[in-house]
Amino acid sequence: MFRSLRHRNARLFFIGLAVSTIGTWVQFTAMALLVYRITGRATDLGITVALQFLPMLLGGVWAGAFADRHDKRRLTLITQSAMAAQALVLGILDLAGFVTLPVVFALSFTLGVINAIDNPARRGFVTELVEPDEITNAISLNTAVMTGSRVFGPAIAAIAVGPLGTGWLFTINGLSFVAIIGALVAIRVDDLYRVPLEPRGGTPVRDGLRFVRRSEVLFPAFVVYAVVSTFGFNHVVALPKIADQFWGGDQWFGWLLAATSIGSVLGSLLTARLGWVSTRWMVGNGLILGVSGLAMAWAPNALGAMAAAVPLGLGGAGFVTGMNALSQQECPPQMRGRVLALTAVAFLGSTPIGGPITGWVGDHIGARWSLGYGALISLVAVVVLAVISGRGLRRWSGRSDARGATGAGAGSIMAS
Repeated sequence: MFRSLRHRNARLFFIGLAVSTIGTWVQFTAMALLVYRITGRATDLGITVALQFLPMLLGGVWAGAFADRHDKRRLTLITQSAMAAQALVLGILDLAGFVTLPVVFALSFTLGVINAIDNPARRGFVTELVEPDEITNAISLNTAVMTGSRVFGPAIAAIAVGPLGTGWLFTINGLSFVAIIGALVAIRVDDLYRVPLEPRGGTPVRDGLRFVRRSEVLFPAFVVYAVVSTFGFNHVVALPKIADQFWGGDQWFGWLLAATSIGSVLGSLLTARLGWVSTRWMVGNGLILGVSGLAMAWAPNALGAMAAAVPLGLGGAGFVTGMNALSQQECPPQMRGRVLALTAVAFLGSTPIGGPITGWVGDHIGARWSLGYGALISLVAVVVLAVISGRGLRRWSGRSDARGATGAGAGSIMAS
């Protein structure tokens, strides 16, 4: 499960990432509370989240092509430094009393631009930390670190936002980037498992899109992944209002994110132990995500919501890490940045669509339905994926029987 950590570079990177990501979740939670307390409307929170991820939707694929053509370590070092600067500016403005909703919108969009470049570069760099046969494990551990940090970040925000205020929490996040920047500087470049950079020219974005479109394994998984990501992962938009109306106050928001993250760590680590990830793994975890989402939406109290949060996180992380691992199993090394960017566009870039819709549902139909409608859509989508992948497996089996092939197809069966 932790075999990637035998590499010094991987240990350095994941430790630095863990510290930095805890700070990121402190800021993310504080931002949600700040916006909700300024306006009291879930719609404004949805707009804030949408602006943060709009650049990923508009330019994520091109950012992936850019990452494939440049040194990913150097690029990640630049983007992480820029995100530290954004957090410090936000903290200083908040402490000085100059934070308004337009300021939050502008700085959220700025963070989104930086993150659109950082995401494929950083995640692509993870694959250079380990040997090729350990990439699935490294990607899953990367997700475990990202989601595990959410256990602590929201809890720290929930405890500290009262005595410190949101401004100091934003400042703490800015300082936490020292850990990941230091790790990137300390990494031994000669020990990296680099892949050749994509040459300039050509049609890299269209090449990446064509590759996914022609894959019988990746294309249906990507479509369903995009649908579930759009409607099934808007917890930051839905939960503050549900907690405020039904569970005793919006201070439960941070604790619910922390409980969700405990499940997320379990889901990521369960994926990390696998040598090969199949579409069936995505389907199973997607079903857990949908059922748990419905249970949380109509939980009678905060304790019931906390109980539903653990399987919600487990199913969500298993679904996401399954898609990430599946995409890397199926693509050539020189295309990893673009394919990782496509998964990021599907997961993060869909938020500008799903976030405002979720906010509108919470304000005009009902707070519980802002979480429940996404869970229902997710359930339908993963059932469709199960049907499609089952048909693909039967077609493959028929062709294999006709050819008499036995050995070489084992990987294709597992990929289906």
